[in-house]
Amino acid sequence: MKFRRSAPLILISAIALVVVAASIISSLLFTGMISSIEGKQFSLMHSIVAFNLESAEDRALARAAMIADLPRARALFAAQDRAGLLAEYSKMFTDQKDKYGVDQAQFHSLPATSFLRLNAPEDFGDDLSKFRPMVVAVNRDQVSRKGFAIARSGPAIFGVVPMFDPQGKHIGSFEVGMAFDDVLDNLKNTYDLEMAVFVDEASLHEFAKGVDPSIFSDQNRVGKFIRFHSTNAAVFQSLVSDKDLNTTDNTQYTREALGVTYGIVLVPLRNGAGDVIGMMAATSDFSASRSSRKRAFVWQALIALFSIVLLAGATLIVIRGTLLRPLEVITSRFAMLSTGDQSGDIPEPELLCDELKGLAQQYEELRGASRKET
Repeated sequence: MKFRRSAPLILISAIALVVVAASIISSLLFTGMISSIEGKQFSLMHSIVAFNLESAEDRALARAAMIADLPRARALFAAQDRAGLLAEYSKMFTDQKDKYGVDQAQFHSLPATSFLRLNAPEDFGDDLSKFRPMVVAVNRDQVSRKGFAIARSGPAIFGVVPMFDPQGKHIGSFEVGMAFDDVLDNLKNTYDLEMAVFVDEASLHEFAKGVDPSIFSDQNRVGKFIRFHSTNAAVFQSLVSDKDLNTTDNTQYTREALGVTYGIVLVPLRNGAGDVIGMMAATSDFSASRSSRKRAFVWQALIALFSIVLLAGATLIVIRGTLLRPLEVITSRFAMLSTGDQSGDIPEPELLCDELKGLAQQYEELRGASRKET
């Protein structure tokens, strides 16, 4: 084994191993930090969706309670005056629809029969008990409820309150439904999130007789769901598949679409009976964090390569410049001395390291002794 070759190789290999290991650990730490940031972003998206769904439910419930408590509404409903209710509140409904995203408003007779739809006054008298468990529960328990439901006019976020006649007798209920398109558009404008709502197709066919048939196009169909409304159809066509929607729990994942990496959260929408009949999807651009991860990897690789080259060069200079080359000179001088040649001087002995200075001193002592003998 030659020290000239083996020592630098061993030292450079050790340097490379340490630098690579440090780079890998640093990369893992940075990746973990990015994952933590994305995890917090997912959590924030879940919170935004949940908060705004609940806010929409509260707005629907507050509007329903306001109308249900009006003495005029109670008197007209108790008198079964459909024309009077329509004349009294149709303009109110139109204003609420235009300004605040109210999509549906309906009076229900006991136990769960449509008495008047302000959004479709010509359509009344149908039994709601089969597909409107929330209405059934409100009229059974005389307790207000809120949540997601598929009505004859389509899916919406509802608030349902019991109604009483002027004497306090329970006579039915009243509901207000908030449109999903308004809720989703507001979320996009406020939080820069792309939003979509998917509704069970079989339930839509069975219960939502008043929806536009064009909604059932192949372009909107995702497995057993229909994409009922979205703020960016092209994005969600690539981001959400039927397998993704096959869940009953909050879900989150990342996926690339149109050259951009997105983070997606899915929130189940349950009816009054607790059955999942829809999913709300929210997505945000994760390309900034993913680009940071890629840039960090490239920079770490370049820094590691530069460090290895720099340290390897420094190692070679130190070993060869301060040890091997001076040792080679001293060895050659000893060889000259062994042949009787005493003319060899060691250049710049003061620059030698302490270990080689001792060897150089021994050479000078031997050379001096040889001169005395001659």
